[in-house]
Amino acid sequence: MDYLERIDWLKKRLGQPLPGRAGQERMAARVKPMPDVIPSDARPSAVMSLLFPVENELHLLFIKRTEDGHAHSGQVSFPGGKQDPVDTNLKATALREAQEEVGIMPADVDILGELTPLYIPVSNFQVHPFVAFAKERPTYNINEAEVRHILEVPVSELFHADRKVTTGVISPAMPGVKMTVKAYQLVDGTIIWGATAMILSELETILEELGNP
Repeated sequence: MDYLERIDWLKKRLGQPLPGRAGQERMAARVKPMPDVIPSDARPSAVMSLLFPVENELHLLFIKRTEDGHAHSGQVSFPGGKQDPVDTNLKATALREAQEEVGIMPADVDILGELTPLYIPVSNFQVHPFVAFAKERPTYNINEAEVRHILEVPVSELFHADRKVTTGVISPAMPGVKMTVKAYQLVDGTIIWGATAMILSELETILEELGNP
């Protein structure tokens, strides 16, 4: 199955029942425990998990956030952020944030569907992850106030068994505490953990239905 066939399959699959929390919890790591009930003042937000080909191999886009002292400062994540009043819906939020942070134009991507929303206690965000596809490798215009650099990771590398580790991390929200968490560790040593890893884990769970991603 080539990458376009995988994308067509994924678009259809995202319209069906999702793995949900069971998929997310395989790589769960939280700075604060999950409450029994999501707070009524949780801030709606959205991220874009963008797939695109490089030499006929699907890649995923991540950003390394700048060190700004906020709860997710310096972490690897997907482009995204909180919903603004100008956004007609959360899909519009994901598209706007991807454009503002890394210069990806909405017309250049196809939103394939949405993964399961995820509440992040440490920042009080209710995150809605959208999976998108670009036919060509993006041309970036990085907002250096928010993004330190980008990472383009082959899906086959990211979801290889060797990339899953248990490691120590320090959250900007609790700088004096080192936590042991499940994470994806890239070949260069970069760690992807927390909410981003949990979103990735659900996507990986779905792609496992196709066999080796």
